[in-house]
Amino acid sequence: MNIFRLTGDLSHLAAIIILLLKIWKTRSCAGISGKSQILFALVFTTRYLDLLTSFISLYNTTMKVIYIGCSYATVYLIYLKFKATYDGNHDTFRVEFLVVPVGGLAFLVNHDFSPLEILWTFSIYLESVAILPQLFMISKTGEAETITTHYLFFLGLYRALYLINWIWRFYLEGFFDMIAIVAGVVQTILYCDFFYLYVTKGETCCIFGTFYKTQ
Repeated sequence: MNIFRLTGDLSHLAAIIILLLKIWKTRSCAGISGKSQILFALVFTTRYLDLLTSFISLYNTTMKVIYIGCSYATVYLIYLKFKATYDGNHDTFRVEFLVVPVGGLAFLVNHDFSPLEILWTFSIYLESVAILPQLFMISKTGEAETITTHYLFFLGLYRALYLINWIWRFYLEGFFDMIAIVAGVVQTILYCDFFYLYVTKGETCCIFGTFYKTQ
C-alpha cells in the first residue's frame, strides 16, 4: 500500500469520525443530510460484500467493517436517536434520480457481469454522487456549521488522494481501472469549488455557485 492510499483512507475515516462526533457531542444532526448518509451506507454495504467471500488483510477487513459500522451508526443517530433535530424540510433531494440511473449504468458498464461485481460497480458510481443531497441541502439553507465544512473537506481530500494513488499505481504497477478513475474524477469535481474556497477563504464557502457563511 502506498502513502497516497493510506492517507486517503485516513482522511476518509477522519471525515466519518468528525461527523459522528459532531452529532453526538451537540446531540443534534441539524445541517446534516440524512439522505446522503443513507446513500453512503448503501455504498459501503454493496461494495464490501466480499467480506463474506474473501480475506485480503487485517487492515483491509478492519477498515471495511469500520466504514460499514460507522455509516449505519450515523443513519441511526439521524433518523432515530436525534430524529427531532433532523431538518427534513431542507433535505429534499430526490435520491431516486441518483440510485436508478446508477443502478442501470452498473448493469451496462462493469468489469464482469456477476452479482458481486455489479454491486461493486454500483457502489463506485453511487459514491461519486452520494454527497449531492448534502451539497443541495447546504445550497438551500445558505449556511453550514464549521464542523460540516470540515467533514466535506476531508471527504474531498480523501477522493483527491485516491486519484493520486491511481496515477501512482498506473506508473509503477501498470494498474488502470477506468470505472474507478472516471467515478473518482466526477466526485472530485463536485468538491472543487468548495475545496478551493475552504482553503483560501476560510469561513466563506461555495456550493453550486452559491456563497455561504459557516456558523
